[in-house]
Amino acid sequence: MRLAPKRPAPKRLARPARPVVVALLVLGLALPATAVPAYGDDTPLPPGAAQTSPPPRVDAGAPGLKLRAGATLAPARVLDIVSVVESQGGEERRSDTPDSVTFALQAEVLFSKDSAKLSHDATDRIAAIADVVRQQHATTVRVFGFTDNLGSSAHGLVLSKQRAEAVHSVLEQQLSTAAITYEIRGYGEEYPIADNSTEAGRKKNRRVEVTFPRTTS
Repeated sequence: MRLAPKRPAPKRLARPARPVVVALLVLGLALPATAVPAYGDDTPLPPGAAQTSPPPRVDAGAPGLKLRAGATLAPARVLDIVSVVESQGGEERRSDTPDSVTFALQAEVLFSKDSAKLSHDATDRIAAIADVVRQQHATTVRVFGFTDNLGSSAHGLVLSKQRAEAVHSVLEQQLSTAAITYEIRGYGEEYPIADNSTEAGRKKNRRVEVTFPRTTS
């Protein structure tokens, strides 16, 4: 009886590196939560804003967007509506609220540089303001002067007061038949309305404001 030749045993293939795969999975689970993008995309967290958990998904109807227990709304109130009308160059500005009217005139349209002497055109501009004061039947008028921050603060205080007094003088002449109490002040460089680091800003800060109560619509 003839025996078949004995076949060599097949070579065993190396098993896949399962331990390595498992190790990677374990490492993946062990990654800190800060490895999760901060904003739900690939945007990294900014320095100093490390996060310990992924950001929650925002649901518009989520209870968390409602007031928490014990929280209360602030009392309801009506905000003043302010209407501001300004000339194209900003030389004149009118601000209206439900309670008052304020006119602001830049110093350049009223005075020469570093002067409190009114120009010829200034009288007409102030007369137009006097007409509105008359229409509102105002009995109190405030005239405040302001400067920029150039020069000494002491000089600015004096100049702003002199300019307010000059405007008051014309108003008083225009409204001589009305019983009006005036308040005249010079604030110098206080209360700027623009940036004093630029000439455009300083120009807006050099101004005289006339304010009076609103009594008619």
